[in-house]
Amino acid sequence: MRKLGVADLTTTVLTLTLTGIAADSSLAGGTNPRLPRRLGAVVVMLAGALFGALLLAQGTVVALGVAAATAALAWVVRARAAG
Repeated sequence: MRKLGVADLTTTVLTLTLTGIAADSSLAGGTNPRLPRRLGAVVVMLAGALFGALLLAQGTVVALGVAAATAALAWVVRARAAG
């Protein structure tokens, strides 16, 4: 899809990353630029999905609590970094 450049065709980040891995692979005539970073991104996204599923198995309140705590921590870190 990346090489076709079809306008208004949306895709997710994970799909675009996997497409980039396939399109730039040596099988497709590419040189595999940024392969370690792309594979790392896929692993991190899958780990996040697994973590989210495990949180939901504990209950919606737990999952929402962890999400709220993470958002609050990100806000504090951002506020301190801004000065």
